[in-house]
Amino acid sequence: MSTSLERYTDRFEQYADRYPRIVDVVLVLALMGCATLGSNLTLPGVDPPDQDRTAIVLMGVSCLALLKYRTHPRTAVVVTAVCTVIAISLGYLLTPLLLGPVMAALYWLATLTDRKTTRVFGVTTMAALMVAAAISDSMDSVPLVLRTVGPFFWLLLPLAAGNMTRLRRAYLASVQARAEHAERTREEEARLRVTEERMRIARELHDVVAHHMALANAQAGTAAHLALTSPQQTKKILTDLTGTTSSALRELKATLGLLRQNDDPASASLEPSPGLARLPELVSACASAGLTVTVTTTGEPRPLSPGVDLTAFRIVQEALTNVTKHAAADAAHVRIAYAGSRLLITVSNDGPGTTGATGTTGATGTTGTTGTMGRTDVAEAVPSRGFGVMGMRERAHTIGGELSAGPRPEGGFEVTTALPLQPSAPQAAPQAAPETAPQAAVAATDVPAGGEE
Repeated sequence: MSTSLERYTDRFEQYADRYPRIVDVVLVLALMGCATLGSNLTLPGVDPPDQDRTAIVLMGVSCLALLKYRTHPRTAVVVTAVCTVIAISLGYLLTPLLLGPVMAALYWLATLTDRKTTRVFGVTTMAALMVAAAISDSMDSVPLVLRTVGPFFWLLLPLAAGNMTRLRRAYLASVQARAEHAERTREEEARLRVTEERMRIARELHDVVAHHMALANAQAGTAAHLALTSPQQTKKILTDLTGTTSSALRELKATLGLLRQNDDPASASLEPSPGLARLPELVSACASAGLTVTVTTTGEPRPLSPGVDLTAFRIVQEALTNVTKHAAADAAHVRIAYAGSRLLITVSNDGPGTTGATGTTGATGTTGTTGTMGRTDVAEAVPSRGFGVMGMRERAHTIGGELSAGPRPEGGFEVTTALPLQPSAPQAAPQAAPETAPQAAVAATDVPAGGEE
């Protein structure tokens, strides 16, 4: 029943919003008829007052004042209340029909104004009409309590209905505002998720492609340098080059397969994400490119979550890739420490590097081992301005870790990261977003000793 009533109420409000003047005139005419009829009612055995024209004029004025209720609701209440009080004082019987105009004015006052205004004007109007009913001669035979209680409840009804209507409109407006806000927020959230996913895919592809291509480039350069002087070693390096490219294709296929995978449980399973368990394979690949990598582990190894394990491996992989591409060093050191609830990883190299930004070779670049000479040629060919350090820092911040990278005072370059054993809330938005000027300065200073890819 209430649902049907609300439906009809909504339809009436829609029609009133579309044709307000027509609705107002019809309501005023209906109230005018009710007030005129009410002025002709009397108690049994009581003669009506001989002032019909006065009653009609008073009711007409009060009803005409209602035409301004949309813009002047307070004025409409005052005019209708004064006209009704005068009519009661002239001896007309106080009935709901006679109270029609003032009840309508109180309803619209409660609907269009705030609570304080409704309370002040409503209480004043009710008091005035109750006093007029108490001293009226038309109800001498009626007890005083009934004279005052009747008008009180009749005037309280439109105030309560108006308050309910105002609250309902406020509720509907708030619901609509929340829906609009949720729609805007949903679109912004979707754009943010797309941006974050693009950054994640870019980091993953960068780590997969850049590492293997850097190793392949270094291996090819070393093989070309040794082709005439050491055919056996050249053959071994080319064999390792085949393994490097095959590994790159497998990881690239796994990454792209993850993007293409649907929710079908029957779809083919993908290769597991790499972790620190694959460090020996990474060390072997670097060795074939002429870089000797030593790995030192301290503390009691503990199981890592997949996200932390992948992040740790990618950071070590990217750091060694930078050493392979940009540093004229023969050896790199990887230190892994399990300390409390943190995993500390340090990747460093000792030798001076090349100025990758300008493409010039350091003095020690041509006097090192054959592998170093090949990597020096690579540093000359490939500028060192890229996204390596920024990508590592973003990966660490994503799981709640920290990363710092820069030249060592004693020479060489060092990357240090502290990762939680269990990933925490991401801090990527403010800290791992675009590189600021200080970060760009770090990227510029870390080039000579093994800068970012």
